[in-house]
Amino acid sequence: MFNGMTREDLTKMGMFPPDYLCPTISTKLSDPRAAPARANPTDAGADLFSVNKHVIYPNEMHMVDTGVSVKIPLGYVGLVYSRSGMGKLRISLANSVGVIDSDYRGLIKVMIVNEGDDPYEIHPFITKIAQLVVTPIILPRFVVSQESDEKWLNTSRGANGFGSTN
Repeated sequence: MFNGMTREDLTKMGMFPPDYLCPTISTKLSDPRAAPARANPTDAGADLFSVNKHVIYPNEMHMVDTGVSVKIPLGYVGLVYSRSGMGKLRISLANSVGVIDSDYRGLIKVMIVNEGDDPYEIHPFITKIAQLVVTPIILPRFVVSQESDEKWLNTSRGANGFGSTN
């Protein structure tokens, strides 16, 4: 429910995509309480929880098991992001974003790092530790270019990288 409306209500109002644009993601759970959940039906990310208690002390990191395995359809990717509220606590994912390819079937585990000054407590099935976003992906072919460096770099930016557009 979202403001008292069902998914069907939101779809009729054009606020929720029709079912054919929303793939079904099969999940396996080590515990039913581990199921990914959205706070609101229109949220991009589904919250992930820990199945175990953890205390992560400052400057430490822990691998946290979510108890969730997903079957991402071909043509999609699962992206595991930090939750925005974790930033103010200086808690983050060690690798910034986790990638779940369509052929991975193992448990989703999240490496969490505490860059803050206080211990961070994770309570099983209560603390939201990350969010899973599933999105379409383009799988391009990569080919080696035979262009000369002069032609390759012939853009307004060329090879200028970090900070070059400031």
